[in-house]
Amino acid sequence: MWRAAPEPRAAMGQTRSGWLLPATGTGIGAVSAVIGIGGGSMTVPFLARLGLSMRQAVGTSSACGVPIALFGAIGFVWSGLGRDGLPAHSLGFVYYPAVLVLLLGSVPLAPVGAAMAHRLPTRLPRRIFGTLLILISARLLLGQAG
Repeated sequence: MWRAAPEPRAAMGQTRSGWLLPATGTGIGAVSAVIGIGGGSMTVPFLARLGLSMRQAVGTSSACGVPIALFGAIGFVWSGLGRDGLPAHSLGFVYYPAVLVLLLGSVPLAPVGAAMAHRLPTRLPRRIFGTLLILISARLLLGQAG
């Protein structure tokens, strides 16, 4: 992510129909689930390496996150139904006050982030994301993730 962006690949259309994207998506999903990080932290660099701009990579990764979040929430509700000791205002393992706070912050600020992504020089988001990946990696390596 710190290096210059690669040139868009002419074979990107062929890559989409081949085995690379499904295999990579499966691998990213598996690793993300095991180490407990969002798949976007690996999807964005992968898509950027394929030659997508940072805007396209982040947008595509965000779009992929919608069904993942939906099915993840359904899974947390399902697996937590009927469990003792859960806080009030929760359905399964989904705690409504936390959902509300996240919605109140993320929904109005999403257009702000999108606007910033279009105004910033293209290298800056790549560097910010690369720094974020380094910090996440360091935290995981030092055992501070949980």
